[in-house]
Amino acid sequence: MTTRSVKRRLIVLGLASGALALIAWTQPWFGLELTDGQSLDIAGQVAVPALSALGLATLALNAALSIAGRVIRIILGVVQVAIGAAIIATAATALADPVAASARTVTDATGLSGAESIAALVASVTTTVWPVLTIAIGAIVALGGVLVVLTASQWAGPTKKYEATPATGNDSKAGAWDTLSGGGDPT
Repeated sequence: MTTRSVKRRLIVLGLASGALALIAWTQPWFGLELTDGQSLDIAGQVAVPALSALGLATLALNAALSIAGRVIRIILGVVQVAIGAAIIATAATALADPVAASARTVTDATGLSGAESIAALVASVTTTVWPVLTIAIGAIVALGGVLVVLTASQWAGPTKKYEATPATGNDSKAGAWDTLSGGGDPT
């Protein structure tokens, strides 16, 4: 594989992972059956509200990777590993205690709050595939960050297209005006 294809594949992998994290955020994560017979579906927005920010950060980071220089790529790779770890941590926390992750919805439905009261109201919990899938997505994001760090020095550098060049002399409008003010002809 060429370094260009490695770069392209890692960026596409990161963009796809960020998009999948956003999709997981919108899906149902848990189904709760309350003691009064009421059923509640708990979406990712409730169970892991931070997942949307982490997914968007992954998308933005990978977009920036396409134009970043070598040192910035390494820094972005380290940040991507941290984002992947945060995705894993948030999803694992919700998966470990779905009742706590669903507390806001239970409170809205019943008017009761407090961890003990909510736990007493929940008769059963069913878990969908999305929490586990999100943990896998986080692992992919983190692995992509590790691969960026390991291969960043081999990627081609950014083009001059994204670098600002300072205007000097008569090349700038201000320089042309100054030349005219000084009695010279800027043309």
